[in-house]
Amino acid sequence: MQTDIDPRNLIGRKAFDRDGAKIGTIDEVYLDDATGAPEWAAIRTGLFSRDAFVPLEPSEVTGEGNLRIPFERSLIKDAPDFGVGRHLSPEQELQLYHHYGLDIAPPPPPDQDFGNITDQEDP
Repeated sequence: MQTDIDPRNLIGRKAFDRDGAKIGTIDEVYLDDATGAPEWAAIRTGLFSRDAFVPLEPSEVTGEGNLRIPFERSLIKDAPDFGVGRHLSPEQELQLYHHYGLDIAPPPPPDQDFGNITDQEDP
């Protein structure tokens, strides 16, 4: 997502799938707990429908200010439903990442040379 966009400006904007089909209207934007960066958007999929969570990272804001989500409409509408207005737990976020087939970067491996003194052979 374009990081220079204020997430508050996304609320009320239209959301479209990768083929340009309208999904609904952005209801809420969820920020990452650690960085404060926008991470998820809840899309109201219809008048009596639920909200579908979509990842903002691979999505993009169009010139009209709408959100283009690079997934099929059916995948978006089948996303896990956690309700809106509540904090997403790490487990819920993990479920969403898996639903969209997005990888989460594993933590970096420990430094293998940590604690070794240079120029000294291992016993």
